[in-house]
Amino acid sequence: MTAVLEAEVRKARKVADAVAQARDLTIRELHEPIEHRDAERLLGRVWRTGPASPPVSGDLMRALSHAGAYVAGAFLDGELVGVTAAFLANRPGSSAELHSHITGVVSEVRGRQVGWALKLHQRAWSLERGIESIAWTFDPLVRRNAYFNLTKLGAHVVSYLVDFYGEMADGVNAGQGSDRLLVRWPLRAPDVIAAAAGHHIETPAAESAAILQTDGDGRPRRLAMPDGPTIRCAVPADIEGMRLDDPALAQVWRIEVRAAFEEVLASGARVAGVTKDGWYVFTRERKNR
Repeated sequence: MTAVLEAEVRKARKVADAVAQARDLTIRELHEPIEHRDAERLLGRVWRTGPASPPVSGDLMRALSHAGAYVAGAFLDGELVGVTAAFLANRPGSSAELHSHITGVVSEVRGRQVGWALKLHQRAWSLERGIESIAWTFDPLVRRNAYFNLTKLGAHVVSYLVDFYGEMADGVNAGQGSDRLLVRWPLRAPDVIAAAAGHHIETPAAESAAILQTDGDGRPRRLAMPDGPTIRCAVPADIEGMRLDDPALAQVWRIEVRAAFEEVLASGARVAGVTKDGWYVFTRERKNR
């Protein structure tokens, strides 16, 4: 490890520890079977599954931990309130990176930034092992996650994955498809280092044309593909509540957002970020005529 990387590792660990301590959290790896069972129960609670079908079993987390993968928990006053699990990815033609498979935080501590503390711990853990990027997927319809991942963390969208997991039976995703955005977090990039220190860059709410917007009744309205270099795409303010109150409308949003993303990305645009009020912003270079 070079002196520069050693310094970056020390700084990453210091930042992660400071964020956890400021929120009275303890973040640590989970190594014992009893801890993995507790983690299984927490994830089942977050995803509203029965005890027979947790999103990740304690047995699997035990195996991942024993094999040297990343399984960690966040504790508040000694109680487990968040769990994350990740494993090494080795894609052809790419350097090794960590794939962060799942992160769950109980709703009672929402607002304490437990997810933020877990992600910074994961970043420091990865850098300590010479891993310089982390990838994961998230549902593009969940606005708060989009803002967290793309703005607060500084992750970059790699691709839009249609029905990535196939049909899911948990209490969050059942009947809604499993489209995901794949993102990559380059841990040593200047904007990521700044974001980790709390200095993230907001995506400007540019005066750009929309390909998808929200009607007055909360339904998506598709528009013609804009011709300019910047394009906006709306998502609902609270898709999780909508899935409970109006699952048919939530499914319409899934279909329309999927179509908008596919058309815009096929035009050569890339996702530049998410605005604070929930618009995805795409940018593309103008072609010389």
